[in-house]
Amino acid sequence: MAARSSAPEKRPGFFSQLKTLYTFTVEAYRWLPFALAGILLAGIALGVGIGFLVPPVAVWSVILWGFTGLLLGVLASLMTMTRLSTSAMYTKIDGMPGAAGHVLSTSLGRNWQSGDMPVGVNPRTQEAVYRAVGRGGVVIVGEGARGRLTRLVGDERAKAQRVASGVPVTVIYVGHGDDEVPIAKLASTIKALPKKIDRTTMAAVIKRIESVSQSLASMPIPKGIDPTKVRAPRPR
Repeated sequence: MAARSSAPEKRPGFFSQLKTLYTFTVEAYRWLPFALAGILLAGIALGVGIGFLVPPVAVWSVILWGFTGLLLGVLASLMTMTRLSTSAMYTKIDGMPGAAGHVLSTSLGRNWQSGDMPVGVNPRTQEAVYRAVGRGGVVIVGEGARGRLTRLVGDERAKAQRVASGVPVTVIYVGHGDDEVPIAKLASTIKALPKKIDRTTMAAVIKRIESVSQSLASMPIPKGIDPTKVRAPRPR
């Protein structure tokens, strides 16, 4: 019997990721090529200008400073494209079922723990509730029509308050109405919450909440976004 080969999956290279990032971003910002070219030219011009100002003024010095300016322009172009790709991603997923879960699972950092699957869901209307636990306490995020989220949010808040007594519980509704947070500002809003608990307490709260949470394996989950298709890949 021939041995089955188990070659590891080849990850896309840096330039492949860069091309994908550029393609994704330029779909939302058609003027991106002109902006990147302008940044590169500005970097070169800045380097050449410094080369003429810093003695000794020589051809080799101007060339070196121009090359340095080019490198700075490339760096600035990558930073600009990354920021624009993030903005394009938020614009694309705004209002889509599952957008809040995608943001919570990818953008909160190490001080928070969450997942892309909802902890409460209305399979008929696709309203969903997500939960994040971190140094700022427990955050419950409602996604969908606010009026239909009342029961889901209330149940999840009561459960969090019951198993994590004394830990602050914050409720956030995603949207563009009064007292709602746009999807583009969801991660920054959560990370801006004041730190109320230490890491030991955070781990204990996570363990307690998970121990009393009902399994969602058999519960219908609304069709949401595919993060691998929407999230703009970043060069590594």
